[in-house]
Amino acid sequence: MGVINVTPDSFYAGSRQMDEKEILKQAEKMLTDGASLIDVGGYSSRPGAENISEQEEEQRVLSTIQAIKKTFPEAILSIDTFRSGIARKAVSLGADMINDISGGDLDTDMFNTVAHLRVPYCCMHMKGAPETMNNLTQYSNLIHEIITYFHQKVAALQQAGEKDIILDPGFGFAKTVEQNFQLMHNLDVLKILKKPLLVGISRKSMIWKTLQTTPEHALNGTTALNMVALMKGASILRVHDVKEAVEAVKLFTHLTQADDRV
Repeated sequence: MGVINVTPDSFYAGSRQMDEKEILKQAEKMLTDGASLIDVGGYSSRPGAENISEQEEEQRVLSTIQAIKKTFPEAILSIDTFRSGIARKAVSLGADMINDISGGDLDTDMFNTVAHLRVPYCCMHMKGAPETMNNLTQYSNLIHEIITYFHQKVAALQQAGEKDIILDPGFGFAKTVEQNFQLMHNLDVLKILKKPLLVGISRKSMIWKTLQTTPEHALNGTTALNMVALMKGASILRVHDVKEAVEAVKLFTHLTQADDRV
């Protein structure tokens, strides 16, 4: 899953795209590099990010989805939003999936909306909102709380009628650097939920703070942990750098098939 942020303030400057020409250029590169789908977002979810209005988010993402779908009609697009109104409009314009960082907590109509739209829904684990999540990192048992959270969310989604559910454990959302590594170490435990896992660690602080560098120099670390995520059961990698992630997937696939070839 390639990331296109139509925002001026995403944590990684290389992912910020505001001009339509640049957006289409980036989308083309991602598709050429092997992206299976592209995630379009207009609301920065970096820690402490400023809340923007639904109207402003809508202005950023809807024209982007239209432009990408018109130019690359075969592209599979995901709309990264926690607002059901934007989700509805995005799907009407060609979005194929909804990626909600709040797991329905920031818009109580989201679950009914995705069930009505009959599109895949990615439910992420987060506490609070981007502007408050850094203060909400207290857990009695991180993995147990995440599993309990997802059990409740999946049950609610299924009750609403949603059938195609993807789970994102939310690396970097209401979690410290140490908690992010604990989550990665125990990622395979989440397979008990029997749903595809999406992992988004691309250039995040768990990497660049640990390596004492910056998001701009965190690609190598991202690739290393993407391979760990694949080995721990990740089904989708959400990344800024598609080519390198596709190479990791290809090597992982050969690794898992090695016994069959001997």
